[in-house]
Amino acid sequence: MNIYFQKNHQRAFGTYPLTGEALLSAIECAAKVGYRAFDTAQMYENEAATGEALAATRLPRDTLCITSKVSVNCFTEETFLPSVEQSLKDLRTDYLDVLLLHWPPADGDIAPSLRLLQQAYDKGYARNIGVSNYTVAMLRDAIQIVDAPLVTNQVEFHPLLNQDKLIAGANETGVPLSAYCSVARGEVFKRPIFAEIGATYGKTAGQVVLRWILQKGVSVNVMSTNPVNIEANYDIMDFTLSHVEMARIDAITAANYRIVNKDLVPFAPDFD
Repeated sequence: MNIYFQKNHQRAFGTYPLTGEALLSAIECAAKVGYRAFDTAQMYENEAATGEALAATRLPRDTLCITSKVSVNCFTEETFLPSVEQSLKDLRTDYLDVLLLHWPPADGDIAPSLRLLQQAYDKGYARNIGVSNYTVAMLRDAIQIVDAPLVTNQVEFHPLLNQDKLIAGANETGVPLSAYCSVARGEVFKRPIFAEIGATYGKTAGQVVLRWILQKGVSVNVMSTNPVNIEANYDIMDFTLSHVEMARIDAITAANYRIVNKDLVPFAPDFD
């Protein structure tokens, strides 16, 4: 089974934009709740704090799934591997479970950074590798460039954005999706349908959203500093949405509300 869809890893605790004491407290709480997958990135500037927090949990390293991402600023021969070495040092680990490229390069030439990612894998810096924010066309090319399998394409994924093309591309290439902005930074809560469906199961609106994502075959990354929400976001495995409920939520994706666009990230690709 793909590492991102193993039982304890399909629900990951995201760390953006947390730093300092807020991050330490959130990870402590998440670990107590049961999270074992944790997601960070060089661009978040919190790898050292994440490493400190994970060390403080005293959880055995082999029970954790730690994901980090290489910044586009480090996609050169001179900077890529040293940046990963610094990530390992900051995270207090000898290896990453998953190492991703955070974005495609601005010039659209994905081959050089993918080859550097392969080098990091070959050196044992990462047990698995993947990408973020890739289009389907990029994925088709990527699986021809690297020898190691790509375990995920981490993308914006929530019920307010239609990602059917990416789902089809994931099925075609065998590179599963994992979600960021899983609750659209709170925008989903403006839609009463989620609380309505949740009432049927004794679940919150947020739990319904996350369950919908999982049932789409996509693993979730979700962040909170509220202990109640941290626990609720994890507690989504004891109910299943019906086909009718899934279809009702699917219909909302027509809103095509995208958070991470070229206004926010100028070098973002032309998304599918």
